[in-house]
Amino acid sequence: MNAQEMVVIAEYNSYLEAEMAKSIVASAGIHAEIRNEYMSTAYAVAIPPQLLVSQEDVEQAKTLLNLHP
Repeated sequence: MNAQEMVVIAEYNSYLEAEMAKSIVASAGIHAEIRNEYMSTAYAVAIPPQLLVSQEDVEQAKTLLNLHP
């Protein structure tokens, strides 16, 4: 999937939190990616990991994440 088609729906304090959110979204069949996954492990304060999904999946992904705080 082209990265230009992806939208940031959340930022996290750690890579682990972002990975857990990605897992929740992926369990519903939504393709998700984590941006800054490598840089955030070294510079989490300055470069937080971000969860991205396609524009068409934004609402469903946000709903899923709100159900699993």
